[in-house]
Amino acid sequence: MVMDTIEARNRKVVSKEQFDLEIPQTAHQISSDSWFQVAFVLTTGINSAYVLGYSGTVMVPLGWIGGVVGLILATGISLYANSLIAKLHEFGGKRHIRYRDLAGFIYGRKMYGVTWGLQYVNLFMINCGYIILAGSALKAVYVLFRDDSLLKLPHCIAIAGVVCAIFAIGIPHLSALGIWLGVSTILSLIYIVVAIVLSVKDGVNKPERDYNIQGSSIDKIFTITGAAANLVFAFNTGMLPEIQATVKQPVVKNMMKALYFQFTAGVLPMYAVTFIGYWAYGSSTSTYLLNSVSGPLWVKALANISAFLQSVISLHIFASPSYEYMDTKYGIKGSPLALKNLLFRTVARGSYIAVSTLLSALLPFLGDFMSLTGAISTFPLTFILANHMYAVAMNDKLSPMQKLWHWLNVCFFGLMSLAAAIAAVRLITVDSKNFHVFADV
Repeated sequence: MVMDTIEARNRKVVSKEQFDLEIPQTAHQISSDSWFQVAFVLTTGINSAYVLGYSGTVMVPLGWIGGVVGLILATGISLYANSLIAKLHEFGGKRHIRYRDLAGFIYGRKMYGVTWGLQYVNLFMINCGYIILAGSALKAVYVLFRDDSLLKLPHCIAIAGVVCAIFAIGIPHLSALGIWLGVSTILSLIYIVVAIVLSVKDGVNKPERDYNIQGSSIDKIFTITGAAANLVFAFNTGMLPEIQATVKQPVVKNMMKALYFQFTAGVLPMYAVTFIGYWAYGSSTSTYLLNSVSGPLWVKALANISAFLQSVISLHIFASPSYEYMDTKYGIKGSPLALKNLLFRTVARGSYIAVSTLLSALLPFLGDFMSLTGAISTFPLTFILANHMYAVAMNDKLSPMQKLWHWLNVCFFGLMSLAAAIAAVRLITVDSKNFHVFADV
């Protein structure tokens, strides 16, 4: 009886006049979390182990001026774009609990499918990146104590995939993370503080550093363009409606509180580790900062283990829309601990992570993943679609100047997306020549 009541409350049906598709009810919880818990979900994503790569993937290609200005601009632009999506959550008198629901309601059935495809690619590639990160952290721990090359990166990625699958089976939905968000925050603080402290120590002891952008003029153009995709990747929230679905009423007001927290207090740790890491090592900064630092073995091991575990939690957040889709499509009901539900999660989520793990081990180039994901899905979802959907939805309420502003954003980010995609493909082509599949990088 209780489950029927929840299902009735969660059921979302879009009018036939809008587009000929009925949105299924959700098997996951909605309207159950405080804005503060949602803020920690967002902050967990922004301060995930990916922050250990921004010194090398953002600052090295852009330098001090480009990196600092670019990161600050990306912060402001991302907050603005995400606020547009958040304000459309109840557009048209309906609560759009999925990104594709909102796009379908505004544009029609075809755009529903296109948006779902873009979002799936975006989240899938982010999750592959998390598995690569987790595997890299695990290998870094191994190398600290044994340098016999017996345990290679593909092996570590496989281990990471198994751990991610076990975690996914045990946590039924996004709202169930609960205490794990606190654990994630502690883990993030560990590897961020360690990276900062050891970087400062190395920077003080190594006063001479090269901050010049490396490469020929052509190489610089492509690397700078690719770094722009990495900038927006840092604030990737291409699943904002799914996260907003979990927040209590009033959903727009509470989501804006969560966004303000994310883009103020939430970005400070990421800024600190990115700028200090680059200051300490300059253009020689590794794409995984903990590979550059020097210090006590046990401290570096603790930081890498923390990065490994935090990647597992972060992956679960970005995989949750796919999990919600599978759970809803196949009618998962009742207790999450019921044998039938446990078996379903084992098969469905285990298969999803198995495919992700295989691709991650096959092409373990983290910087490439970040650039390509930013180009082909983050730009369209977070910037192009956000501005265009808002302009279409609020057309009658916008002044001519406001309409022009949104269209300029659409055109600008469309061009940036195209340029970044070309740069990312070139980067992958270059790396493919330098490394073989299942590379031990």
